[in-house]
Amino acid sequence: MLRAGNVGLPNVGKSTLFNAVVANAKAQAANFPFCTIEPNVGVVAVPDNRLNVLAGITGSIDTIPARLEFVDIAGLVKGASQGEGLGNQFLANIREVDAIVHVVRCFEDDDIIHVAGSVDPERDIEIINIELALADMSQAERRLDKARKELRTKKEAQVEVDALEKIVPMLQEGLPARLANLTDDERFSIRSLGLLTLKPVIYAANVSEDDLAEGNAYVEKVRAIAAHEGAQVVVISAQVESELAELPESDRAEFLESLGAKEGGLASLIRATYDLLGLQTYFTTGPKETRAWTITKGMTAPQAAGVIHSDFERGFIRAETVAYTNLVQSGSMAAAKEKGLVGSEGRDYVVREGDVMLFRFNV
Repeated sequence: MLRAGNVGLPNVGKSTLFNAVVANAKAQAANFPFCTIEPNVGVVAVPDNRLNVLAGITGSIDTIPARLEFVDIAGLVKGASQGEGLGNQFLANIREVDAIVHVVRCFEDDDIIHVAGSVDPERDIEIINIELALADMSQAERRLDKARKELRTKKEAQVEVDALEKIVPMLQEGLPARLANLTDDERFSIRSLGLLTLKPVIYAANVSEDDLAEGNAYVEKVRAIAAHEGAQVVVISAQVESELAELPESDRAEFLESLGAKEGGLASLIRATYDLLGLQTYFTTGPKETRAWTITKGMTAPQAAGVIHSDFERGFIRAETVAYTNLVQSGSMAAAKEKGLVGSEGRDYVVREGDVMLFRFNV
């Protein structure tokens, strides 16, 4: 399951956001630093209107959405890499996630204490990035020394040395490792290090309700930083998400429309996460259930089958595949087959976004 970790300074809205988007979340959102003492983990369903449409076509009893795991990590402060605040125990938690959601405060509120005394997204982002870079630097420097020694007997260590010689100078300047121009082989060679600053980042610009539709000057500063890093930006209001969580499903769209917003923060975050990590969705559907599956773009049919069960990949024979739009327009799988819209695909077929698939396999 895909894991995303919320990070940021204390009191930027991380836990408020977590509480709002994660069903039955238990994180405490309080107006003082370090209110999250243990990382809170929650699983959210990935919103996808296509599921109910498919379930209606095939008469499914159950619909099962894809899922995303959010980890709410306590606020970091300057000096966290040396143990300040709650320090390294939280840096370790970040190593376990696939993507980082860096929540940045982009709103003024005299009633909510800012740990640095004022709202300044550039400063706040720099503090977090420096602490993560410092945490990575000591690890990368040690590994570089070891890899250079290994070169005497292992020529293949050169790829790792090349990767780390690009990364270490950047970390020493407080810059994230993801800005290094690594080849695929170099990136693969250092995967076991789990470098924090090599993880993809989404900046969640947390604004007030009034700025949700258009953003503000603080958001523009975040966008400029993200553009330089090749990161994603999502404008979100943790307070609005809290209010949405209290509303019936039927009233949420109207409430968002009244604020000039097209979708809720959860949908925006998930869409950005999928885009950043190169993910897509395919479906299986039938009388028993309709289900969404998350895969990496470029996966072949056997690899996609393996997401369901490894036996499906090993025993793969073929996949009956129809595009979601073609199935919906046809009204049934039988009608889609009559129109020649259902293909029988082999091992080399690359799965497309929205494919509806039925796998044939030997056990």
